[in-house]
Amino acid sequence: MPKTKFEDAIYTIIMATIMVYGMIVYNVALNTGGVSGQTFLLATHEMIIMVPVAFVLEFFIVGKIAQKLAFTVMKPTDRPQFITYAISICICCIMCPIMSLVATILFKDQHTFGTWIQTWAMNFPMAICWQMFYCGPLVTSSPTYRGGGFPNLGGFGSRSIVPMC
Repeated sequence: MPKTKFEDAIYTIIMATIMVYGMIVYNVALNTGGVSGQTFLLATHEMIIMVPVAFVLEFFIVGKIAQKLAFTVMKPTDRPQFITYAISICICCIMCPIMSLVATILFKDQHTFGTWIQTWAMNFPMAICWQMFYCGPLVTSSPTYRGGGFPNLGGFGSRSIVPMC
């Protein structure tokens, strides 16, 4: 786990960047009807806006709320990986509707309640899977993450992020 505020910021930037990119690729593929080499290039254009939005939301607001929510069902003495899963799921549940709203306002042709709900509904399953099976394990096992894998969290969960969903 990041031990200082600076390490936490770096970790959140890495997680936000990977999550945002994956979710934008998914949304571009949905909008264009498939995945091609162009899909991966088109996704980079929205990152300039969405990565900072996701970072600010998660680092300053959502991370704290998600941790409090997770500990309503988890105890500090529970297995660290289950605490991590609980926090990740809570972050997905909070970030997905927020980032879907941001994406609907900024990138969709129709800015209606129905468009936002559809965007959220289409993205939520992908966001959960992307976070739990790919992005989270990739970031926590990277050389920049001390300890790799699921380290001893000392009773506190890891911070994950689910932007652009």
